[in-house]
Amino acid sequence: MTSSDAQADPTEAYAGFGGEIGRIMSTSTPDWPQPPTAPDGAPNVLVVLVDDLGYSDVGCYGSEVDTPNIDRLAAEGLRYTNFHVNPMCSPTRASLLTGLNHHLAGVGTVCHMEPGFPGYAASIRDDAVTMGEVLRDAGWSTLMVGKWHLCPDSQLTEAGPRNGWPCQKGFDRFYGILDGFTNFHQPHRLYEDNRALDIDDYPEGYYFTDDLTDRALDMVRQLRDGHPTRPWFLYFSHGAVHAPLQAKSEDIEKYRGLYEAGWDEVRRRRFERQKELGIMADDVVLPPRNTEENYAVKAWDDLSEMERELFARYQEVFAGMVDNVDQNLGRLREGLEEMGEWENTIVVFTSDNGGSREGLENGTSAYFRTLLSQTRANRLDSVELDHSRMDLMGGPQTLPHYPSGWAMVSGTPFRLYKINTHQGGHQVPLIISKGSGLPDGGGIRRQYQHVTDLLPTILDLVGVEMATSKGGRPVPAPAGVSFTASMGDVSAASTHPEQYYEQAGHRGMYRDGWSAVVCRKARTPFSEEVWELHNLVEDPTESRNLADEYPEKVAELVEAWERAAWANQVFPLDEGNNVKNLLRPPWNADTEAEARFRPGSPTTERYRSLQLVNSRSFEVEVSLEVADGDRGTLVAHGDQGGGYALYVVDGRLLLAWNGYGCMTEVDGGPLAAGTSSIILAVEAVGNLSVHVDLRVDETVVAGARDLPALTAIAPFQGIDVGIDRRSPVSWTIRERYGTFGWSGILHHVTYRPGELAPDAGQRWLDVLRESGTKYE
Repeated sequence: MTSSDAQADPTEAYAGFGGEIGRIMSTSTPDWPQPPTAPDGAPNVLVVLVDDLGYSDVGCYGSEVDTPNIDRLAAEGLRYTNFHVNPMCSPTRASLLTGLNHHLAGVGTVCHMEPGFPGYAASIRDDAVTMGEVLRDAGWSTLMVGKWHLCPDSQLTEAGPRNGWPCQKGFDRFYGILDGFTNFHQPHRLYEDNRALDIDDYPEGYYFTDDLTDRALDMVRQLRDGHPTRPWFLYFSHGAVHAPLQAKSEDIEKYRGLYEAGWDEVRRRRFERQKELGIMADDVVLPPRNTEENYAVKAWDDLSEMERELFARYQEVFAGMVDNVDQNLGRLREGLEEMGEWENTIVVFTSDNGGSREGLENGTSAYFRTLLSQTRANRLDSVELDHSRMDLMGGPQTLPHYPSGWAMVSGTPFRLYKINTHQGGHQVPLIISKGSGLPDGGGIRRQYQHVTDLLPTILDLVGVEMATSKGGRPVPAPAGVSFTASMGDVSAASTHPEQYYEQAGHRGMYRDGWSAVVCRKARTPFSEEVWELHNLVEDPTESRNLADEYPEKVAELVEAWERAAWANQVFPLDEGNNVKNLLRPPWNADTEAEARFRPGSPTTERYRSLQLVNSRSFEVEVSLEVADGDRGTLVAHGDQGGGYALYVVDGRLLLAWNGYGCMTEVDGGPLAAGTSSIILAVEAVGNLSVHVDLRVDETVVAGARDLPALTAIAPFQGIDVGIDRRSPVSWTIRERYGTFGWSGILHHVTYRPGELAPDAGQRWLDVLRESGTKYE
């Protein structure tokens, strides 16, 4: 014992304890630490965020789609007709949860890109506080179901890090997807709380949106089993109605034939309905069809008969998805009413951006195939092919997206789409209600408000102060301001007088009813772009460009945008030359090396799997001991949207190459007993093509040339060994054999990544960066 130990105060260990300590508990006074406790009677909070739902896609905003539950919510609450978000999904989610502008939050674009700049970190900054964190610390249970999409691709595996996952960002419970979308009939990867679920297949009739509602209700029931009064915050973040457009057959059938009149007529009808509803004033003008370069929509009457038939089918499926979202809001409400929870629940219903044009001019039956066309010419797109698959649309075998003409309808009466900074990209429905209704139920509010205002508004409604520090550090000040005053006063002023917009180089600046905006043309100098000017008070649909009449107002707003951009980490801007998509952290290369996977393991995460094969040559070697009668799946990577698999069927080796829904089968011949090595060798030759060879014990037994290269985000389902889980590579095999587990001895499968394709973007990154300097 040291002298210092001998002299220590024996009561020091109890410093800060509020009670009194005696030698025994019977003579001591306890002092329990108080857990966070919400005030008595504090309301629950339900935030419903729908994905890619445009301004006019629900009945109470002008749609012909049957949405009685959403319409009921609007009739009991308030509709905001001038509410704005960011023009893309991840950015809006970041702003909704933090109250920060999306670049300042670190989420300047979708979280599939990680270019290495503060405004584009692909995750919410560490010193920001989320709605979940604030309410949890104030005594609410915090629950989430659905789509997260707020952490980088490289952090989706079990290796983490998990610091960007929902349970580390303020949520006690989570069920859903971390990615940006999934197959609604056969989700590629579901997570519960902090782990991925190991699912071989889904039951007949499974549908993702239905599942989310079931899980949300289960979470509330479990909470009530544990505590009788603790309030909850439920963030219901839909995967619908984002692509792939998939719906239940009965929901699609309900809309059969409804869209044969075409997008021009449906848009006109929605606009007239908006005037009848009071959403739009009688003097508002419906702009002509979108005509901007790269964003133009053809007249419906100019389409071929095949195109009209196909394009109408896309919208029937989309309508079925919207209908199902409404059904599930009704089911959620009914369940909460049965539990006695609804009456004390504040409800917020909105969307993350305007209608999506990712299906481009002609739509697609294969979403991953058409994503390639966003950045390069794509020889694989084909209206004829998509038409031949029309009867499969909506089901698990196709991954459709509608053409941009329907995205234009979605945004009625505004111009342009998701990603654009014109009104069609970011003006969306907003409904706020509570229980059986607000005092001015059915009222309309026309104040300009922004998604950054939702966090302070919700906190205002529940009586919770916004956190000013986190872990002893000050947090960034929210960009938004509560607009609760307008809920009780139709004439209250907007609390959001100005707002900048930026997405993929598109820019916009709103101030006191005026808007300056640019529709970006990729790979052109920013300095040469011409800004439009609109007085949104008089012309909310941006039908009249006033830039020539008020050049000083344009200059004022452009200067204001520049200041806001520097203050919010918007720079550097995306020139549109694909550099943003190609830049990745150098440590990502650690997972592009040879890898070995064993049977019995869960499906390898999709981005980890993709790194081994994307835009490059590669080999897949199966090490096994073949015996007579062995059959099943050796290795499968991908799903109905694109992938490849090695099967043994009736004693023969079979390669199934799913080229975005187009199947090629390569017969490798009989597989002899004693075979110990099977190799799939893939050579990436460029121009979205690959050559493949099959080798059995070092002997080439079969091959194929010029198969469609699987790239961009496909294969979207990860690597399986000895089984083909969930959405299969081959639908024919699934129908005959189910998940088709391997019956014999399979030791392991080895992936050997090879050379990049000659035209792989990574090879040309320096050239692209050099060429981009001329666009400043």
